[in-house]
Amino acid sequence: MAKQLMEIVLPRLARPLFAHLEKLQLGKLSETQFTKRFERELQRQHYWLAKRGIAVAKAAIAIHAAVIVLSLEGLRSEARDTGMPLEVLEYRAVREAAQDVAQSYQLELPRAISSISRLVARYAQ
Repeated sequence: MAKQLMEIVLPRLARPLFAHLEKLQLGKLSETQFTKRFERELQRQHYWLAKRGIAVAKAAIAIHAAVIVLSLEGLRSEARDTGMPLEVLEYRAVREAAQDVAQSYQLELPRAISSISRLVARYAQ
C-alpha cells in the first residue's frame, strides 16, 4: 500500500470526522445523524479515490485503516474504561474492517487483515 495514499486519506477524513464529532458532543447532531453523515463522508472519499484511478479494494483498505487510526483515541479510552488491553480492541477493529473489505471486494480475509494492520501500525501515534 503506497504511503502516499494514507497521507491523502487521513487528512481528508480527519477534518469532517472531527467536525461531525464536535457537533455530536455539542448536541447539534444525534448519534443517528452522526453515523449517517460519516457514512456519506466515507462513500464520498471512496468515490473521490476511485475517480483518481485508485483500485476500489485498495481505496477501501486505506479508508478502513484511516478510520481506525482516527479512532485510536476512542479505543484507548475504551481500553482504560474496560481494563481490556488496547491491542485486543485494535485487533477487533482491524478484523471487523477486514471482514467488510474481504466480503465486499472478494479478498482473502488474512490478506485484508494484514494490509489494514500494516497501515494502522505505520500511522498510529
